[in-house]
Amino acid sequence: MTRLNDVHACVFDAYGTLFDVNAAARKEQENLGENWEKLSEIWRTKQLQYTWLRSLQNNYVSFWKITEDALDFALASLNIKDDAQKERLMNLYLELDAYPEVKQTLERLKDAGLKTAILSNGSPEMLQSAVDNAGLNSVLDGIYSVQDIGIFKPHPSVYQLTVDQLGLAAGQMSFQSSNGWDAYSAKDFGFQTIWCNRFGQADEQIPSTPDCQITNLSQMLPILGIS
Repeated sequence: MTRLNDVHACVFDAYGTLFDVNAAARKEQENLGENWEKLSEIWRTKQLQYTWLRSLQNNYVSFWKITEDALDFALASLNIKDDAQKERLMNLYLELDAYPEVKQTLERLKDAGLKTAILSNGSPEMLQSAVDNAGLNSVLDGIYSVQDIGIFKPHPSVYQLTVDQLGLAAGQMSFQSSNGWDAYSAKDFGFQTIWCNRFGQADEQIPSTPDCQITNLSQMLPILGIS
């Protein structure tokens, strides 16, 4: 098994890594019917696409606005015209469920003396709401948002935020993301990187392969030497 050494902090992507991005639509499946999974897929895909496109355009808006625009696209794609439905979905996105192993994994990391933090495209208000809902405040040392610099992942300046905030070299941190493009980009920046490949994605064809690949966050503990 690959081991990571000299890790002093563990930094996590939020959406899809700590928080289940399908949870909002899943909770509305009684109203959405069989469309709920398709809507969730389109919503998430377009959400990511808009972050990349706006970064290339140098046309930043908050991730909350990105999320709303992506939902508008998803609803229109499925010919759903229901303002109340949209409002419910947006509100549910503020209360996404954490994956089952998340809190215990963060507790184990903290008990081992490691710093823990979130680095996310999410706006500060969105992230704090999700953290509060999942009861994770006590197991996080920092919540860092791209809103502070006005550009989205995978721009290197986003990853630099954690170096500046935590006062550690990139190589002294492990970065965990469920998004392959994010994990690969974080490795290219200089982090030790664990790809939490929850969704069975194929390997990316971009520079710098992550150090390790797991399917849920509890599997990172032995990689860090935590029994």
